[in-house]
Amino acid sequence: MELDRVFTDKREAEAYDKMLDAAQDLAALIKQGELQIDIDNRTIEEISVYLAKNAPAVAKILKSVKPVKPVKPATGSGEKGSPVEKEPEEEQKVARESKSKPKGKSRAN
Repeated sequence: MELDRVFTDKREAEAYDKMLDAAQDLAALIKQGELQIDIDNRTIEEISVYLAKNAPAVAKILKSVKPVKPVKPATGSGEKGSPVEKEPEEEQKVARESKSKPKGKSRAN
């Protein structure tokens, strides 16, 4: 893949540099991840550049995703600080309550 390009417009060059920086950050994220697959560096680079080039579409797809906090396995029952998993019914109740709460007024420009 050809990543070195010559630009005559400074804004285009800066945008391209930002895209490459984003691709580099994405590649680092993928490499540091705990994926259970073997991907060579070239493939990671290709995927990262593709995602960075398509950042608006990727951002739109990921916009509604909420961060998932990793749950640490409980080491014993009743231990202080051990995570407590909510029952599905309780999760649904919390979700219903949060949807029914009135939202604050947004400012108009």
